[in-house]
Amino acid sequence: MDGSSGAAKTHKKTHTETGNGAAEGASRARLVQGPGLLLVWLYGVMSVGAVSRSVYQIATEFDRAPLAYALSAVAAVVYAFITYTLVRGGEAARKAALVCCAAELAGVLTVGTWTLAEAAAFPDATVWSDYGMGYLFIPVLLPVTGILWLRRSRR
Repeated sequence: MDGSSGAAKTHKKTHTETGNGAAEGASRARLVQGPGLLLVWLYGVMSVGAVSRSVYQIATEFDRAPLAYALSAVAAVVYAFITYTLVRGGEAARKAALVCCAAELAGVLTVGTWTLAEAAAFPDATVWSDYGMGYLFIPVLLPVTGILWLRRSRR
């Protein structure tokens, strides 16, 4: 009887753990369904673009426009982190992505305004220059869309 009791306890524990894992998996999946999947894809593309651009520019021409290239590298890190948190899912990741999207929006608006007001400070464009005009304004639209999606997908 002790052997079957232990097996029942083990089975019950495994079933409970699986149930919690399934609930967490559903929560994680919710961030990458529908518009969330498009956000992951767009953030992933922007991550690759910003990383490759900034790495090349920093490696080959950093002395030409250090501020612009450093800001592009910051944008790359932000995009990569948001992509990771969206894919990871869960409530903590959703909150982190929400904070990062808000910070990204503030960065795009700040850098976009700065590049228009003081163009001489930027001999070359950043990802966020002119509110992302070189990227079809995706850098200014993406965080707004991300914030709306992440607020909607809250538990």
